[in-house]
Amino acid sequence: MRARSLSMILMPAMAAAASASEPAPVVRTNAGPVRGVVADGVRQWLGIPFAAPPTGPDRWRAPQPVARWSAVREARAYGHDCAQQPFPSDAAPLGTAPSEDCLVLNVWAPRSPRARLPVIVWFYGGGFVNGGSSPATYAGARLARQGAVVVSFNYRVGRFGTFVHPALEGPASARASGNYGYMDQLAALRWVQANVAAFGGDPRNVTIVGESAGGMSVHTLITSPMSEGLFARAVVMSGGDGESGAATRDAAQAASLAFAAGQGIAADAPDAATRLRALTTDQVVDGLTMRALFPGSGTPRTFASPYPDGTIALPVAATYRRGTFWHVPVMIGATSNDIGGPDGMMIRGARTLAGLIADAGVPTYYYRFSYVAGSVPGGGGAGHATDVPFFFDTQRDKYGAATTARDDAMGRLISRYLINFATSGDPNGAGLPAWRRYDRNVAPMMDFTASGTAVAGSEAAR
Repeated sequence: MRARSLSMILMPAMAAAASASEPAPVVRTNAGPVRGVVADGVRQWLGIPFAAPPTGPDRWRAPQPVARWSAVREARAYGHDCAQQPFPSDAAPLGTAPSEDCLVLNVWAPRSPRARLPVIVWFYGGGFVNGGSSPATYAGARLARQGAVVVSFNYRVGRFGTFVHPALEGPASARASGNYGYMDQLAALRWVQANVAAFGGDPRNVTIVGESAGGMSVHTLITSPMSEGLFARAVVMSGGDGESGAATRDAAQAASLAFAAGQGIAADAPDAATRLRALTTDQVVDGLTMRALFPGSGTPRTFASPYPDGTIALPVAATYRRGTFWHVPVMIGATSNDIGGPDGMMIRGARTLAGLIADAGVPTYYYRFSYVAGSVPGGGGAGHATDVPFFFDTQRDKYGAATTARDDAMGRLISRYLINFATSGDPNGAGLPAWRRYDRNVAPMMDFTASGTAVAGSEAAR
């Protein structure tokens, strides 16, 4: 018994030592070889550039090809998140210093490489003005242990991500020139198609997953004529109706011209483009955070959200109604106390778009996340973005020592549904409560309840 007890004590230490002594995994991408690390039984590569830094003359340009390299590049630490003023109360605080040199991505894969694993690509939220791929909550290691390759990446936000100014537009890009963040998202997905097989992933089985602004981005990609063949399934978490209110090209240009004028740069100045690109990063950020999105914030609206440009982004709801979107299986939902409450933009938007997608005969799975972590005061329901750590099974990274056994059980439960969906387009699996496809007549909904269970029912009945 003493020998058995000693072995049980030593085994974790021996496993950790074995992992630490494993050779660092080197993978060759189409730009050059990268060396990652094995950590806690998962191979991971962090901070891989998927496009050239959008700095200097490349600020406010479509992402450019990354410069190739021949020597092995170290990929063991997150790269910079994109330039922004971090939001103090963000649900997923950034782990790196923001910078304009930020077009990088991260990959997690099981330690034992197997070919043709499902691929999950994460799109962060943050109102299109905040957010990044470095928060611990977004780490893909625990999903990778369940048999997926997980990719997260950065896209430009704030005025770097959406900016429309006549001095910056060329004839070939005039209509879409303002949506640089969307261009980054497409570039990252093209990188996945070209490279994920080298990490063990199946480029034909890519699931895009986004929350809030990331969920809106997923809606944009499902309805975009530019995203053909880049993904096979989609998960929309609190993506509302997929559109940023009254976002239009005219509104985006007006905001951009107002910002430039505030910097002393007239719209018709012959050197306007040069002077705009000569502004410092801090001058362009100009204190912008998500707080400016709140009603009554008092912040001048000299910024714009992405808008339907007719090239990358189409009007989301109208495109769903026409049925001219990519007919890929969709998982869609919101939290129980999401922005606007029970009939607010998030819950109502998810319900409406679930109906439109299902009407086209597309497999659609609708959910409501009602669970509240054990350390969070109850009574108000599940707030916006509180489902994210449970989908990633990273609740311990979010809540630390206050994480409860029930929290862990919810993380295991909902992440299994996600892995099943990414594998086959159907979240159902052995030992899980059956999740019915959506149709608007019955309105079936999977509720991840406050008591920590998954209950299949009807939103209409509820």
